[in-house]
Amino acid sequence: MAPGPGVGGWQTATVLTIVEETPHAKTFRLRLSEPTGHRAGQHYVVRLTAPDGYQASRSYSVASPPEPADEIELTVERLPGGEVSTFLHDEVVVGDELEVRGPIGGWFVWEGDGPALLIGGGSGVVPLMAMLRLARRAGHGGSAHLVVSVRTPEDLYYNTEMTGPDVTVVYSRKAPPAPARAAGRLAPADLAPLVDRAQTVYVCGTSGFADAATELVVAAGIPADRIRVERFGPTG
Repeated sequence: MAPGPGVGGWQTATVLTIVEETPHAKTFRLRLSEPTGHRAGQHYVVRLTAPDGYQASRSYSVASPPEPADEIELTVERLPGGEVSTFLHDEVVVGDELEVRGPIGGWFVWEGDGPALLIGGGSGVVPLMAMLRLARRAGHGGSAHLVVSVRTPEDLYYNTEMTGPDVTVVYSRKAPPAPARAAGRLAPADLAPLVDRAQTVYVCGTSGFADAATELVVAAGIPADRIRVERFGPTG
């Protein structure tokens, strides 16, 4: 993703809280030393510097809405062998300082100014959560609907917020007891009641998920120019 509006230089961010979302994902709430503000859908780069000068950096989507401007939440999946994600999970504690740069991204963003259908696979839900939280905070939650597909209940990020008429959860491998829907991949029937040609559709996930979800959206009648897709791979 190319840098977009609002990108600044490196700055220090202080870790305010750390929340375990799943056994393999944590959300880090950071206070920025130089408030920059961000748009729902953007990301920041986190950089680590070793005592010998070696540096490693990775990009992480912002899960929090644009306000307050001096705080962001980054949800990080711990990947085996991942330099940055492993350090963040195993070493970082509240009060630590991190180097960050951003916000980055100017296309996969939602300003909250029109109806949106948000479709995320696994950790692809992170930037979409910023959009859903923006809609809820603005008091017009009906303008955005989130569809998230995860393998099992244990893989669901932001569990306590995944309720209400503006969220649909699809479990692809194992559903919870007494599910509203049997386990299985995202299907046309999941999207049919939610599709509106006036929407902008945001799809985020692995390449395989993004391609499959985009095909479903196009088949449902959404024009291609109203679909924005963000593909990602492992970010260690």
